[in-house]
Amino acid sequence: MLRTHTCGALRMEHVGQDVTLSGWVARVRDKGGMIWIDLRDRYGITQLMLEEGKGNKEAIEIARTLGREYVLKVQGKVIERVAKNPKMSTGDIEVKVAAIQVFNPSKVPPFLIEDDTDGGDELRMRYRYLDLRRDIVRQNLVLRHQVAKVTRAYLDSHQFIEVETPVLIKSTPEGARDFVVPSRMNPGQFYALPQSPQTFKQLLMVSGFDRYYQIVKCFRDEDLRADRQPEFTQIDCEMSFVEQEDVLNMFEGLVRQLFKEVKGFDLPEVPRMLYADAMKYYGCDKPDTRFGMRFVELTDLVQGKNFQVFDAAEIIVGINATGCAGYTRKEIDELTDFVKRPQIGAKGLVWVRYAADGTLKSSVDKFYTEEDLKSIAARFEAKPGDLMLVLAGDVKSTRPQLNELRLELGSRLGLRPKDKFSALWVIDFPLLEWGEEEKRWFAMHHPFTSPKDVEAFMHLPFERLGEINANAYDMVINGVEVGGGSVRIYDRSLQNKMFELLGFTPEEAKAQFGFLLDAFEFGAPPHAGLAFGFDRLCSIFGGADSIRDFIAFPKNNSGRDVMIDSPSEINPKQMDELYIATKPLPQKN
Repeated sequence: MLRTHTCGALRMEHVGQDVTLSGWVARVRDKGGMIWIDLRDRYGITQLMLEEGKGNKEAIEIARTLGREYVLKVQGKVIERVAKNPKMSTGDIEVKVAAIQVFNPSKVPPFLIEDDTDGGDELRMRYRYLDLRRDIVRQNLVLRHQVAKVTRAYLDSHQFIEVETPVLIKSTPEGARDFVVPSRMNPGQFYALPQSPQTFKQLLMVSGFDRYYQIVKCFRDEDLRADRQPEFTQIDCEMSFVEQEDVLNMFEGLVRQLFKEVKGFDLPEVPRMLYADAMKYYGCDKPDTRFGMRFVELTDLVQGKNFQVFDAAEIIVGINATGCAGYTRKEIDELTDFVKRPQIGAKGLVWVRYAADGTLKSSVDKFYTEEDLKSIAARFEAKPGDLMLVLAGDVKSTRPQLNELRLELGSRLGLRPKDKFSALWVIDFPLLEWGEEEKRWFAMHHPFTSPKDVEAFMHLPFERLGEINANAYDMVINGVEVGGGSVRIYDRSLQNKMFELLGFTPEEAKAQFGFLLDAFEFGAPPHAGLAFGFDRLCSIFGGADSIRDFIAFPKNNSGRDVMIDSPSEINPKQMDELYIATKPLPQKN
């Protein structure tokens, strides 16, 4: 046997046993008469001990040639450690080595294979197979495995069937940019990689598979951020003969089960919040509800006082930073500079300080009397010791700007800890949003989402269609959208109406989605679904900001795999077989 135990298995009850371990050298400490080796595998680290003059001369000689990341097999006896290490699961024992076999030496690794590594992101991505040996990274993938295992068990217990859907599909509009794949057997034609299995899971409902799920790869060719990858994973689900409430209850149950089994945390019942309220009180459709600071509108209270910034504004809105009246002018200036950053875009920040002695002072004192400031404080329900921060401008930009300020303050005040969890459902999104530049309606969710009021949708004037709510819902955890879905359209005439409003001609709709429209004429049941961002759920459970930490072989922010050097050019012969050619690249300045 190449091993009798793993490097994380041995305890005091194994003392006296002869064992064989295999793994990688994490560290060697040679003290002359004594040599200690930390041997590592995915299960942990075991300390090995060799003592000069104790009958293991050959093993001592081999030990003195070892370097980091050598792969070994060792044989020896488990003994009790003299200097125990309570930080290690194997810290009460060590193995007194009788023999060492080197399976493979190793070059000096380009960075320390330790949790506190000295390797930068790009270097670790280039040598990802080494980075994956670090315990902190390995545990992320173990967590990912646990999330998948619990998900499958929960859905299986509720009669869901896992069905794989195609990866090579048809390119369709109304989403992010597709990745496309040329077809050698069909020259001049292309497959697309799926952004989601949306139409296929609806077809499975038409087929009578009333509960489907899939932990599935999806692909979107879009600019990357810390929480995005060109290929990512969804927990994709669909149900027949259900309404919105059925879907929310089913998948709230899944999320609560995941928290229970993966984190040991009992997630409370998840509240519901209207999209309109999320925008009104938090300035975004994925509010972080771990802390308060809900928006307070002041427009009616502060206009007409000859302060031009307020008088010219469409909305004046603020937040109450409780207990922050002691903020210095420098700290307030930092917040002002924060909201004025180009990516946020506010023109400035007004503050009202409610001092501990009960006095009120503001950055706009010359326009507002003490009574005015008292009215403002009352609107905020402020108390001595509070600091009120106010932005003004048009509704579309001011609320998102204040959202950024709220989140920044929440972080500065320690109100957004990684080990605190707050979830909610956001419901009743608008069905459509108007594109001013294109002068047409766009689906806020996707073209297959049903309106809440079908009758109104079919008969309201074109210009009033923005009043219609969608039968759609998102789950938000700690200010991150982790999943979303909708009740689907299952009637051909309603689906045709939606395509028409989105600018499809009948011919375009038939060319793109004719297979789905045809299926609706063969007894399509009412159905609804949801998809969770699997990688995002893992990052929340793991307390990380980036989904990349929970993907075995991720891409960098340029969409490249620097380990295998992909994407890359292909052989000209392959290009000829595919009947494709590349245009010259534009010259760089």
